[in-house]
Amino acid sequence: MKKVSLPYDFFRNHFSQNPHLKATSPGRVNIIGEHTDYNGGWVLPAAIDKQAMVLIAKNGLDQHRFYAYDIQEAFEFGLAENPPTNGWEKYAFGVVRSLEKHRDIPQGMDVLITGNVPFGAGLSSSAAIECALALAINDLFELGLDKKTLAYICQKAEHDYVGVKCGIMDQFASLFGQENHAMLLDCQKVDHEYVPLELGEHVLLLCNTNVSHSLASSAYNDRRAACEKGVSILKQYYPNISQLRDVDEQQLNAQRDQLDADILTKCLYVVQENARVIQACQALKDGDLQQLGQLMYASHDGLSNMYDVSCKELDFLVGQARHFDAIIGSRMMGGGFGGCTINIIHKDEVNHFIEKVAPLYESEFGKEMTPIIAQIGNGAQSHHFPS
Repeated sequence: MKKVSLPYDFFRNHFSQNPHLKATSPGRVNIIGEHTDYNGGWVLPAAIDKQAMVLIAKNGLDQHRFYAYDIQEAFEFGLAENPPTNGWEKYAFGVVRSLEKHRDIPQGMDVLITGNVPFGAGLSSSAAIECALALAINDLFELGLDKKTLAYICQKAEHDYVGVKCGIMDQFASLFGQENHAMLLDCQKVDHEYVPLELGEHVLLLCNTNVSHSLASSAYNDRRAACEKGVSILKQYYPNISQLRDVDEQQLNAQRDQLDADILTKCLYVVQENARVIQACQALKDGDLQQLGQLMYASHDGLSNMYDVSCKELDFLVGQARHFDAIIGSRMMGGGFGGCTINIIHKDEVNHFIEKVAPLYESEFGKEMTPIIAQIGNGAQSHHFPS
């Protein structure tokens, strides 16, 4: 997406009225804890300084009129229409319909969506759009829904209208992020604590492979299904468990003969990754960045070799990071099959790393590696314009 602008003039000209409210919601990084959220486990995300923005106004009609500013596409639908089949339209439609199951939206609205969270980079641009839109509608119509409910509504929109059985992490991080802090989120209890993200002389460098991934693909949902199948088998021996979060490695190994080899490997990755999240959180509290970095590398190994959601481009970039002394830790981030690596790197060596690795990456894969410095920011916010 393009750099966030404030396209009030465009809104005014396109919809023939002024926007009533602005809402913003950020993308996120995830320090560690991948594919654990939908297994009821722990994750350690943080909101970033790149965000989606929604301008919105009531229109007095029985039509919701949307405009995606960055791709110059318009879309509208009535108060009772079937869902669309196109990409961004499904997110908009899904959020509106999911909100309507909780509160009445009494009239149509005019909505402009823009932002600068890169698509397909594993930074959760979709959740940023969902959460900005949900917050904007909630505040515009004074629906009275709290942010936790909005997170569930946005997750439901993904499940029911986009076809992605995602966990709650992306939406929760986008709504509840806090500047200079990561969030230890318990995805089973859906509660959280903030952990200071103090990197000292280091920064978070994201290396975008520019390989597009689709979380709606069968590969993502297949992994969730494998984990659920594993739980259904393990429940025969441990009736009190409900998700993989409730299983430890000893229990899993004790029943390894009852599990298909692929299901065992997928479940083992999740159990080990959950343990790494807790260890990483403690490392941050202790100021032990070296330990955090080793856990990140171990996370990538598990994602690549056990959960099988990496790709050759991601593995290449993590491999380069391992040989670069200024990088403490590196791993793929997001659902996988493309997107970014996240790296903890000394701030003075960022340019050196980029200058060294970017040409190697382009030579190897014939595409550009795009670097992104991620600053840790706050979660979703809204602002009414003077009438």
